[in-house]
Amino acid sequence: MEQVLRDRAGRMLGKVKQLGNGKFEGRDATGRLRGTYDPKDDKTRDHTGRIVGSGNQLATLILS
Repeated sequence: MEQVLRDRAGRMLGKVKQLGNGKFEGRDATGRLRGTYDPKDDKTRDHTGRIVGSGNQLATLILS
């Protein structure tokens, strides 16, 4: 599964993709990894592995 995030003008801001292991990764429009979300522990981590919060916050990481 892949979800494309777009602005009001239709420009792609990034993508959220489900990986084979059940985790999700968020990448910006250039393809750079912004973070991952693991539904098993309900935590979002940034590209360095640091926890940024509970729940899926990938869209926030992509837009920041």
